[in-house]
Amino acid sequence: MRTHALIAGLSLALAISSPPAVHAQQPAVVQPAQTIAETLEAAAALSQLRAVVVARDGEIVAERGYGGHTPAESTNIKSASKSIISALVGIAIDKGLLEGVDQPIAPILSGDLPAERDPRLDRITIGHLLSMQAGLDRTSGGNYGRWITSRNWVRAALAMPFVDEPGGRMLYSTGSTHLLSAILTKVGGKSTLQLARDWLGPVEGFRIGAWDRDPQGVYLGGNQMAMSTRSLLAFGELYRNGGRTAKGEQLVPEDWIRRSWTSRTNSRFSNDGYGYGWFERVIGGRTVHFAWGFGGQMLYVVPDLGLTVAMTSDESGPSARSGYRDELHDLLVKIIGTAEG
Repeated sequence: MRTHALIAGLSLALAISSPPAVHAQQPAVVQPAQTIAETLEAAAALSQLRAVVVARDGEIVAERGYGGHTPAESTNIKSASKSIISALVGIAIDKGLLEGVDQPIAPILSGDLPAERDPRLDRITIGHLLSMQAGLDRTSGGNYGRWITSRNWVRAALAMPFVDEPGGRMLYSTGSTHLLSAILTKVGGKSTLQLARDWLGPVEGFRIGAWDRDPQGVYLGGNQMAMSTRSLLAFGELYRNGGRTAKGEQLVPEDWIRRSWTSRTNSRFSNDGYGYGWFERVIGGRTVHFAWGFGGQMLYVVPDLGLTVAMTSDESGPSARSGYRDELHDLLVKIIGTAEG
């Protein structure tokens, strides 16, 4: 998967310059007799789309693969994996492995701090990394290639110059979630992949396949993770169900989900709110929390409809500036309209 890593640096070029806001996607007209299955059938016109799975109140009501793909096959979910990293952080806090979102990261990553470091590094917290407000220059976008060709990704991320104060504007950076992966590895005493399998393993249908690692063996926090569309949906269902499995086992603290879905900043490009690894937007007249990965890897949760929708796409092209992401949002509008009918 690392051969595709340079592509991912072009994904999700986000920043913020204003208070949190939630952008509204206008409702679309849906024929009353239309079923969700028929809606997914019509979505075959989207050439990048690989698979869609829709669940209502915990039951899969429709799913479809496109172009020879199936909902059961693995795909690179790209930055949608940042929401999974956020879940692991919440579990680590609940287990007492981390003190909380206000815990400074410098003592945990002391061995990787620059020899002559900016004193602002001591002010960066776990929460700042989760909400993309570390203040460090981004390792995504134009800096991504240089970052992932460095000898030590953790040190390189910490050595990025400050372009804002910790807690300031949103600077979307995969380096921030990779630092969280390194922190989880240190405090958990296991790889991030093993922690995910241990802590999220009870979720029926959830499975992480291949996942890239940095030169030191730390799994890449927030990118290059292989999951099936069904597995992505299973993770979304965990959040829709308040962090509980279908059998009622509490895996992610319910309060953590609420905090993760509380917007703390926003994208100056889309006006989408951003919490701890999750975006927020009004789509089809409903508040939607979603994970988003390069190319159009989407996980939508619509709590007041009991609706969870996972979509995976061809990872080779962008989804934001091409307009494809908006087409996926529009597809969700139609699914919402059908579910309401």
